Amino acid sequence: MAPTTMKQWKLTGRGDYDQLKLETDQPVPKVGENDILVKVKAVSLNYRDISIVRGTYPFPLTDVVVPISDAAGVVEEVGSRVTRFKKGDKVLPTFHQAQQPGKPSLGGPIDGVAREYLVVSELDAALMPKDYDFVQGSTLPCAALTAWDALFGLEGRTLKPGDWVLTQGTGGVSLFALQLAKAAGATVVSTTSSSSKTEILKSLGADHVINYKEDGDWGKTAKGLTPAGAGFQHVIEIGGPGTLKQSLNAIGFQGVISVIGFVAGSDDQMPSLLECLSYQCIARGIFVGSREQCEDMVRAIDSNGLKPVVDKEVFDFEDLPKAYQYMEAQKHVGKVVVKFSD
Repeated sequence: MAPTTMKQWKLTGRGDYDQLKLETDQPVPKVGENDILVKVKAVSLNYRDISIVRGTYPFPLTDVVVPISDAAGVVEEVGSRVTRFKKGDKVLPTFHQAQQPGKPSLGGPIDGVAREYLVVSELDAALMPKDYDFVQGSTLPCAALTAWDALFGLEGRTLKPGDWVLTQGTGGVSLFALQLAKAAGATVVSTTSSSSKTEILKSLGADHVINYKEDGDWGKTAKGLTPAGAGFQHVIEIGGPGTLKQSLNAIGFQGVISVIGFVAGSDDQMPSLLECLSYQCIARGIFVGSREQCEDMVRAIDSNGLKPVVDKEVFDFEDLPKAYQYMEAQKHVGKVVVKFSD
């Protein structure tokens, strides 16, 4: 039986990580008849979490909130009408809580997962991959599903064997996109700012790696690698203002630029939507994905034996602010994870 109180982190303001406060003796939430109580075992960070603390996140938020969207845990209790899960199941709460009004996302408009227990609808969770531990599972709900949606979510433009994919950097979304694309039979070109990360990208299957700090015109360089210089079918665009022009220079006819992030700032004028006409391409905004897509992705992971790239530094629950600082300093490769004690 679950305890009656728990620990949780609360984001009490914006600006710096001293706004993250550890609270104890908080009440464990009660399950409704269609809900499950999840004991959180691990959470992972996304750039979104940093931008929320820093006050640069461009979407609506709650002023005081339990942070972080991505977690893996075990079902501790089920409501009287729950049929999808049983006690002991290993689960992933979904980024979008679709059964709540407005389909809010965890850790922003509503309380997130940086707590020992949370309650979600049985329709807002998915089973973990069979061979994953909780650290690995916690990396999936946002970054992996975003990559999945980008590559397979647009009907008529889903990734096919032989397609060319361009990824940016070594963050979570980009590495998942690289792994998923290779599993689907695509050719992948990846960019990085570090020669030391080149070998990591190649070990994951990248066919070509371009150092964007050494090549100021890397979009055209990447396009030149494609057959007859025709360009890419998919570009995973995570930089935003600082990389959109390069992505346009790389995209092929009717190719899809999946606009996902905004991590690369720029003083230059950002390309407008009219550029899609000039380049004859599709720009598609991606805000993670649905529970059904998550379940499809988990089946693909199980079938292909894919494993996430988790940074060597895994933090303890009490050290959550240090995990934020580590990620913001760009010391990581892959996902930064915080694990909870048993």
